[in-house]
Amino acid sequence: MARLRRMVLAETLIQADDFAAAEPVCAAAVNRALDAGDLRSLPELLTEMALLDLRAGRTGDAAAHLREALRLALRAGPVIWGPLDVCGYLCAATGRPAEAVTMWAAYAALITHEDFPGRARNREEPLHAARQALGPDQTRAAEQRGAAMSWATAAEYALLLTEHPGPQQAPAAPGLGGLSARERELVTLVAQGATNAQIAARLHISARTVSSHLDRIRDKTGARRRADLTRLALTEGLV
Repeated sequence: MARLRRMVLAETLIQADDFAAAEPVCAAAVNRALDAGDLRSLPELLTEMALLDLRAGRTGDAAAHLREALRLALRAGPVIWGPLDVCGYLCAATGRPAEAVTMWAAYAALITHEDFPGRARNREEPLHAARQALGPDQTRAAEQRGAAMSWATAAEYALLLTEHPGPQQAPAAPGLGGLSARERELVTLVAQGATNAQIAARLHISARTVSSHLDRIRDKTGARRRADLTRLALTEGLV
């Protein structure tokens, strides 16, 4: 209950724009959650810390806090959406309007509750600026890309963006150029969150054939986990 009260207080102070008061409260809540091994609260608290970092112009610290929050959120499952929202702010603050629009579109499509009014209002100005920078066609493409992402894909994409917190593009993933059209299709489906059985039904092949294809893809790319294949797809723009 003490940890919960600190978290609510930090959120309330942030919504009231009292960032100077919110920062020590949020930091204390993070430390208490770490001491208690509270992995459910930590992603949300670290996300709040990232937001406070951004308010103070500390984009490097924001990226580090957000990266830790996303790693924990990926372990917890699709129950934590805040890091996706704050990643949009990080991208907007570091000169990446397309990525900001993509993240906010993914967040809007995935949240299962009504958005906090304060957060929605705070997002209006940077979102408008990002759309203006992109123009209608690029904005539409970025919004469609984000809206089509599963929660896991969006979280992996956000994690990728925090590892390269600047306007430069992430380096191309090795090995994708050697994949066949069918193999690239499989990578795309994996990145969209499809299971082997779902891929088999979609492509009208057996689950064993899907496994064989994925083994060859792993040999070609060096990506051993599904999360690694998702990153390959995101880096190459397959999703």
